[in-house]
Amino acid sequence: MRTPRRRPRQRRGKWGCLLLVLATAASCAAPFSGMLSVGAQLAHQQQKEEGAGGGIELGGSPADIPPVMLAAYKKASRLIGGQVPKCRGMSWPILAGIAKVESNHAAGRSIARSGDIHRPRIMGVLLNGSGQGGNTTVFPDTDGGKWDGTVAGERAVGPFQFLPSTWDTAGRDGNGDRERDPHNAFDAALGAAVYLCGKGRNLTKGSQLEAAIFQYNHSREYVNNVSNWIRQYRSAATGPGKGTDLSGVSGRAKKVLEAALSQRGVPYSWGGGNANGPSQGVCCSPSGKSGAHITGFDCSGLTTYAYAKAGIRLPRTAAAQAASGRRITSKGALRPGDLVFYGYVPGADATIYHVGIYVGGGQMINAARPGTKVRLDPVDAMSGFAGGARAL
Repeated sequence: MRTPRRRPRQRRGKWGCLLLVLATAASCAAPFSGMLSVGAQLAHQQQKEEGAGGGIELGGSPADIPPVMLAAYKKASRLIGGQVPKCRGMSWPILAGIAKVESNHAAGRSIARSGDIHRPRIMGVLLNGSGQGGNTTVFPDTDGGKWDGTVAGERAVGPFQFLPSTWDTAGRDGNGDRERDPHNAFDAALGAAVYLCGKGRNLTKGSQLEAAIFQYNHSREYVNNVSNWIRQYRSAATGPGKGTDLSGVSGRAKKVLEAALSQRGVPYSWGGGNANGPSQGVCCSPSGKSGAHITGFDCSGLTTYAYAKAGIRLPRTAAAQAASGRRITSKGALRPGDLVFYGYVPGADATIYHVGIYVGGGQMINAARPGTKVRLDPVDAMSGFAGGARAL
């Protein structure tokens, strides 16, 4: 599928929460003397990565996938039986994991309802052995430039980054227009499903799924990255809907959860939210997202508000909130109402970038990042679990 080469892990995404909100940090100024330099370094690092097309990975939910792309993944998983009858276990989270790493679900592109992605097309680097993008092997042109726009060599194309030579055998018509176009989401998703299934893999078995991903790109790091995203999407796919049973929760924990859950649907706002409720945020996040004209919550704004309803005053930032109450090291020890943290460096609380509130059943109430709304998410839908805190 992709070229048999190692490539650096790409991290595309945004910080899910305000690490430093200078306008509201007065209540926790003392611990910040040691955190400012860490925060500045992390912000600088992310700005560098985003400038190179990367970023910090967050999320792993159907809500984060463009609707047409998600429809393409689901349709391909339904159609695969007619293409590779012996294949078992193909599901949309598998295709979503591949597409997340390959193109971030065609982020920034115009996607027609038919699945066509042409503004602009998604093209990889020219595989001419120049070393650009990590390629060191020359791949001669096989399509006369039909799909990759050049006769000087090969480029990986489309949201699933097919080489034209691979597409020639794996490509399928996924939207019924009698065309096989790697720049079409439905065609590319079905082609990827065919390629991953091979002659009839059982993808419910971990070893066979790993083999399929490795075939896609001969890199152990790539396999680990894709596998992580598949786990997140699977977790999100099996999570509960709007209803949440709090019948077994009482006292201040119930007050916290009722307050947080009442804010579902409120927009994310960078720097927004306080003990009194949603508020306009500030400008700007390391990725340039402004909350200045959005009334809502960032992650620690939501926790600050919910805990205030139970009479508990929390520091304003996620990293500072980690020092509140008794620390919890394992997901299995979490109880409803506990704070749940995510960080960049295991064991280094100063690198915590996100906080949610554990609801129970593997779920948390979450203000994830710019462009989302307060919602229920699986605890496993985010990476970098950094433990929890019981402040109730």
